[in-house]
Amino acid sequence: MPERIPLEALTALPTVAALSVSHGGEEVAFYADWTGRFELYVLNLRTRERRQVTNGEAPKDIRAGFVWSHDDTRILFSRDHDGDERQALFEVTVAPGEVRPLHHAPGSMDYAVDAHPDGRRLLVNSTRGGQMNVHVYDLTREGEDAWTALTRQPNTTQAVAWSPDGTQVTLNTNESADLRNLDGYVMNADGSDLRRVLRVREGSRDGVGRWHPDGRRVAVTSDADGHGRVGLLTLESGEVRWLTPADGLTEEAGEFSPDGRWLSVIRNVESTLTPVLYDTETGQARELRLPPGLAYGTEFALGGTRLLFQHTTTTTRPEVLLYDLETDTPEVLLPAEYGEVDPADFVPGEYVRYPTEGGLHVPAILYRPRSATPDERFPALVCVHGGPTAQFYRSFSAQLQFLADRGYVVLCPNVRGSTGYGVGWRDANLRDWGGRDLEDVAAGAEYLKTLDFVDPERVGVFGGSYGGYLSYLAAVKKPELFKVSVPIVGITDLHRLHEDNSRDMPQLGYYFRTLMGDPVEQAELWRDRSPITHAANLKAHMFMMHGVNDPRCPVNQARGFRDALLRYGREEGRDFEYVEFGDEGHGAGDIAGRTRSYRLLADYLARRL
Repeated sequence: MPERIPLEALTALPTVAALSVSHGGEEVAFYADWTGRFELYVLNLRTRERRQVTNGEAPKDIRAGFVWSHDDTRILFSRDHDGDERQALFEVTVAPGEVRPLHHAPGSMDYAVDAHPDGRRLLVNSTRGGQMNVHVYDLTREGEDAWTALTRQPNTTQAVAWSPDGTQVTLNTNESADLRNLDGYVMNADGSDLRRVLRVREGSRDGVGRWHPDGRRVAVTSDADGHGRVGLLTLESGEVRWLTPADGLTEEAGEFSPDGRWLSVIRNVESTLTPVLYDTETGQARELRLPPGLAYGTEFALGGTRLLFQHTTTTTRPEVLLYDLETDTPEVLLPAEYGEVDPADFVPGEYVRYPTEGGLHVPAILYRPRSATPDERFPALVCVHGGPTAQFYRSFSAQLQFLADRGYVVLCPNVRGSTGYGVGWRDANLRDWGGRDLEDVAAGAEYLKTLDFVDPERVGVFGGSYGGYLSYLAAVKKPELFKVSVPIVGITDLHRLHEDNSRDMPQLGYYFRTLMGDPVEQAELWRDRSPITHAANLKAHMFMMHGVNDPRCPVNQARGFRDALLRYGREEGRDFEYVEFGDEGHGAGDIAGRTRSYRLLADYLARRL
C-alpha cells in the first residue's frame, strides 16, 4: 500500500517533556529536542519569552525530572551517559545558563526531588548507599561532605517533598514483611522521628504526597478498596477525608493550588487520563472540558488561576495547554508540531475489548490501516507494553502510526498485570509472569485472526522491556501462534535479571520480588517462566534489538538467548536476526535512535511478515 508518512519526517518531530512550573508560578521549564537533541528551556508564562538554558549538558534521553530552586534562579537536574541510568546531578543558573556538576558517587543514581525553602538544601532519592533511600545534598558544600543520608531502609524508600516551612519531609516505604505493602511516612528534616502516618490496610499501596499550604495536611492515595482513591490526611489527628468516590474510579493525587483551595488529581478511566480538581473544603469534584485522551504533568501556574499540562489523543501529538480555571477554557501554550507530516494521515486508535480465558475480556486499543479495497487483508501485530504495572493509553504513538501507515494492523492490549483497571486486574499476574498475561497476548492474536481485514497467516508479536519479555515467551510457549516475534530490550532469564538488578538497580530488584516472589523459594516457577528455558521451541522468526548500556534489562538477556539458539542449531539470518546498539540503554530516546529503530523494524517486517 502507498506510504503517506515519511519515516524521517515523523521521527524528527520535536518532543516536549517534563514540564515544571516555577515556585513563583510565572515560568515553566521543560526539555525539548528542537535542536535535534534534548535541551532545557524556560518559558515566561506572561510574556511568552522562551530561552534555552543548556547547551549540550541536558540528558540524551529523559529518564529523570528536575526541580527549581526555591527562589527560581536555578534548576537542578539529573543526567546519565548513553542510557546507562547512572544519574548524576547538575545545577544550572537560569539567567546566564551556567551549568555545574554536583558531587556524584560512580555507579549511583541520584534523582532531584525538592528544593528546601532555605535555598541551600536539595532533597534527593539516591542509591548511593545501596538501596534507594532519601538523602539531602547541601549546595553550599563540595564533595562527599555535601551528602547526608536521611534514611537507611532495606526496602525502596522515596521522598516526596519538604513541608512548606522546611521542617519535615513526606516519604513512602515499606517496613512490613509483605513486600507488596507500601505505607506513608513523615520525618523531621534532619531524618529524625521517622513515623508512619498512613496505612489503610497491610498489603495495600498507601502513599503520602504533597503538602497542603497550611502544613497540617497532606494528599494521600490508597488502593485498599481495590482502586486508587485520593484523600486528605490531617497529620495531627491521623484522620483521612476521602475525596474519590467509592465507586471504582481510579485516581492519583497531584498538587495543591497556592491558596490551598484545589487539589489536582488524575482520573484514569478506560485508557484515558483526565485532570480533576477537588475543592479541599467541600470535597466537590470539578472536571475539565477536554476531549478523551491523555493529560499529564498537571501543575498550577500564574497564582493558581491556570492549570498547565500536556494533552494528546490517538491522532493528535502532545501539546502544552494552559487551562484558565476562571473561564474554563484551554489555551494552547506550545502547539504540537507536524512539519512535513499531514496529521490527516493518522488513523484513530479504536478502544475495543476481546475475549480471553475464564470468560474475561481484555481492554485494548486497535489501529488499522486505511484500506484501499473493501476485501483487503493486512498483516497484524500484537504490541505488548512494558511494566508490567503500566498500560496503553488513548494517546499518540509515532511508532504505531508509522506501522499502520505501512499496512499493519496493531493491537495494544492492557493484559492482566496492567494498571488502570483496578487492583484485581493489576495483581492478576502476581507470581504468574508468563501465565495469565501470556494467555491474554495469545487471545489477542486469536482475536486479530477473526477480523475480516487481517490475514490470519501473518500475525506477529513485539514489545519493549516487559513487552519484550512476553514477545520472547510467546514465541517459545506458543510456538505455532506467531509468524514473527520482535523483542526489544526484553527479558529472557529471570534469575539472572534479578541478580543484575539487585546489584546495579536495587530498587528494581526489590520491585521484581514484589511481583514474582523469592528467587529461591520460587526457583522452579522462575525457570519455567524464563524464555531461555524454552528456547529450543522457537519456530517463529525472531528479531532481537537491545542497547548495550541497558541496566534495567541488561544486554546479557538478549545475548544469552541468542547463544542458546545457536546451541540448538539455529542460524543467525536464517532463523533469527540480532542487533545491539552501543550508544543506547533501555530503548531509544533521541531522534537519531528512534529513526534507526523504526527503520530496522520496518525493514524486518517487510521481509518477514
